[in-house]
Amino acid sequence: MHPVVIGIAGGSGSGKSTVLRRIVEAFGPERIAMLDHDAYYRDLAHLSQEIRVGFNFDHPDALETELMVAHLDALLRGETIPKPTYDFVHHSRRPETVAVAPRPVVIIEGILVLAEPALVERMDIKIFVDTDDDIRLVRRIRRDIEERGRSIHAILDQYERTVRPMYLEFVEPSKRRADVIIPRGGHNRVGIEMLLARIQTLLEAAERGS
Repeated sequence: MHPVVIGIAGGSGSGKSTVLRRIVEAFGPERIAMLDHDAYYRDLAHLSQEIRVGFNFDHPDALETELMVAHLDALLRGETIPKPTYDFVHHSRRPETVAVAPRPVVIIEGILVLAEPALVERMDIKIFVDTDDDIRLVRRIRRDIEERGRSIHAILDQYERTVRPMYLEFVEPSKRRADVIIPRGGHNRVGIEMLLARIQTLLEAAERGS
């Protein structure tokens, strides 16, 4: 059985995690392999802390997408892969990895996954989660303060310097590649139910063909 590959993109704070959670709840974690693009940030341990803080993390070059593509291909061949883990406080890759086994559904999630042709061409369903800018910014502020220990000044500086410009240059245009656009993010019950039905159809087709 060839796995069903689902790409979920959208701006930071758009509600991608909520959509992902609904998919996992519907089909069960035992049927899903997860590749989050954030895990593939390049290791900046060789740079000074000052340079790391000012780094543009919202540009496609900040991510080792070629490794993610190689890991995705390995999963599609039925192999278990060592997914990296990233330290967002110190902006460096941790030494430990997470073993991800092949599953019937592979989900690729991240703000830039629809901006990467090598990932897009491997997707069976391409989803863009679309949410108003002000809501996304509030969610990002809350996340970065609570989970990453950042100050409001640092968060807003990064937003103005890289987050918003890169969203306009790379993320927003990638919406054109989506098969499904889900407005209002995880609060769009009808949109998510239609998505779940489509995933179910693809899974049944894959199982019949296996």
